[in-house]
Amino acid sequence: MSILVDTNTKLVVSGVTGREGTFHSLRNRDYGTQVVGGVTPGKGGQDVEGIPVFDTFHEAVAQTGANTAMIFVPPRFAADSILEAEDAGIDLIVAITEGIAAHDELRAFNVIKKNGRARLIGPNCPGILSPGKANVGIIPAAFFKEGNVGVVSRSGTLTYQIGNVIAQEGFGNSTIVGIGGDPVPGSDFIDIIALFQEDAETELIVMCGEIGGDAEERAAEFIAANVSKPVVAYIAGFTAPPGKTMGHAGAIVSGSRGTAKAKAEALERKGVRVGRTPTEVAELAASLLAAAA
Repeated sequence: MSILVDTNTKLVVSGVTGREGTFHSLRNRDYGTQVVGGVTPGKGGQDVEGIPVFDTFHEAVAQTGANTAMIFVPPRFAADSILEAEDAGIDLIVAITEGIAAHDELRAFNVIKKNGRARLIGPNCPGILSPGKANVGIIPAAFFKEGNVGVVSRSGTLTYQIGNVIAQEGFGNSTIVGIGGDPVPGSDFIDIIALFQEDAETELIVMCGEIGGDAEERAAEFIAANVSKPVVAYIAGFTAPPGKTMGHAGAIVSGSRGTAKAKAEALERKGVRVGRTPTEVAELAASLLAAAA
């Protein structure tokens, strides 16, 4: 098993005819993902190396049965593209686009939450990889192999590093989910950890957080109350100066709130082991898995 994407995923890509959209759509297809179509208004009827292009998501869904969308359009168009995919009946929307205005993110989040028909991952995320099954996004799939470690992260590059060390230790992943680091994520740690808790293949969960907000603290409370599987965590930003945004728009510390130290302590109080480096986190995960074997 895996969560969110698998061999039944039928992907349609908004912005498939753009440079980045084309590149990653083809890489996802090369991995084995069913990329059944793309959407670019005004270019319907064309194709991108065999991937048919449609003018709208409604046309794409009607013609291909797509159940997953990937958003690669520029920031000013991204919220409308997300909402069009939701309106067309897409179940899972993965927004890779970076730099979407916060009010647009909030508009898309509120509509999707109100309607309850679709799940949004991102924006500003690397996507989702279920090794050996499907890759939706920009995660370098060659780093990973199939296994029983679920990874959820606000940071893309730290996801790759942790997963690579886990692989070097001889273990693999059920699914890797990048939720993105923007202030209004479509899905948060709790949403994804709950899915991993219910996934029979996932035996251990790794969460990678960072400074800013309270998502990690809320996740700690949820884990203590609802999660029976071991959870290992890393918080990026132990040396971040207060008041300075670090990389992601949501990664900013205000006074003593949102610091890496505060987040680590909140998790540790709830029984989550927190590594101080990505390598230490992967080694902790590997040692727990080896002990359980």
